[in-house]
Amino acid sequence: MFRNIKEDIETVYDQDPAARSSFEIILTYSGLHAIWAYRIAHKFYRRKLYFIARVISQIARFATGIEIHPAAKIGRRFFIDHGMGVVIGETCEIGDNVTVFQGVTLGGTGKEKGKRHPTLEDNVLIATGAKVLGSIVIGENSKVGAGSVVLHDVPTHSTVVGIPGKVVIKDGVKVRRDLDHQDMPDPVFDRLCILEKELASVKEQMKKEKGELNK
Repeated sequence: MFRNIKEDIETVYDQDPAARSSFEIILTYSGLHAIWAYRIAHKFYRRKLYFIARVISQIARFATGIEIHPAAKIGRRFFIDHGMGVVIGETCEIGDNVTVFQGVTLGGTGKEKGKRHPTLEDNVLIATGAKVLGSIVIGENSKVGAGSVVLHDVPTHSTVVGIPGKVVIKDGVKVRRDLDHQDMPDPVFDRLCILEKELASVKEQMKKEKGELNK
């Protein structure tokens, strides 16, 4: 237990440049509190003490603003930055070295039974406000940009942006875990630029044809 706590604190130091001391991290990081509460609730859930597990998760939700279902499976060095509004569903599976920011939802798409929530492989980063929905897989070393809505599988070493999420392949190389939101590509904007150029070309052609008719 103490080894896991030490590792969690080291993960915060690694991921958050604002972290100044272990004392500060233990007392003030709501993401860390939510993860610790999840681990306790998860142990009760595995022993089929479902009610106690849900009570613990709801108390943690009230205290931190982060809801993690006790049945979810979460790996090592999981980091929730800020955390308010994060929701992690019952059948979620999260690998090692995963980071999520505030407002992230790892949810389902309906009332279907069985596996209905996402699987996040190792070294995945989910940015602010992103929604990853359904029984899909986010491949290792991939990122989901801020505000994106992802409904389909994401290959490894990829970046997803937009609504719905579009994949931007990063040349098959390992994607860094840090994320410069202002530099993220915008496929919707790129497509609009292409349409604008095509429209300008059509207008120019119509002007030429109108001029020939007038002559």
